[in-house]
Amino acid sequence: MPVVSADCRAVVTQLPPGAVLRVDDLPWEEYERLLADLGPGYAVRIFYDRGRMEIMAPTPAHERTKNAVHRLVMAISDELDIDIESIGSTTLRAEMTARGAEPDDSFYVQNASRVIGRANLDLAHDPPPDLVVEIDRASASLDKLPIYAALNVGEVWRVVGRDVRVYLLAGDRYDEVSSSRAFAFLSATALSTFLAQALREGTRTAASDFRRWVREHRAK
Repeated sequence: MPVVSADCRAVVTQLPPGAVLRVDDLPWEEYERLLADLGPGYAVRIFYDRGRMEIMAPTPAHERTKNAVHRLVMAISDELDIDIESIGSTTLRAEMTARGAEPDDSFYVQNASRVIGRANLDLAHDPPPDLVVEIDRASASLDKLPIYAALNVGEVWRVVGRDVRVYLLAGDRYDEVSSSRAFAFLSATALSTFLAQALREGTRTAASDFRRWVREHRAK
């Protein structure tokens, strides 16, 4: 039975961009110990699924895509004048289901008022994010959707290249759909178009054009 030690922590903190570290048969207690040992502010993403742990170090291109999606979501908040609370890559975990995840980004939309001002969130008492964003990684082996389903996340945006795919929770699994639930006017096609623009022309221009598009389509 593997034990997460200081040596493993050292490996985690020195993973080069794009690298993936996998550990099998890891007890929940050791997963939580690693999170505690790493403390706040580490750059890797850690996922846990009933004994399997996968740790990934994002690349600059990966972070650029994540930041572009974040800017678009915040443009919706600004244009519609609504609260959208991002908790970024905050660890989401539930011991009861033995799952844990660190999405590339996560947002409270419908439940924003329930978490504003909260310093710490606990899924045993607080709602999960209404929306999480996952930038697809070719090197990843752990399927993230079942983890998010077990954590009861209602909507997942999975970004593959410059395409955004929208998944909605249906029971214990996700169905791919054409439009967002968090933002009913927003299709996966439109979101992909503005993401591609942001990566091509920069986030400021894309966010400005996106706000104009939201203004025109919100009531349709």
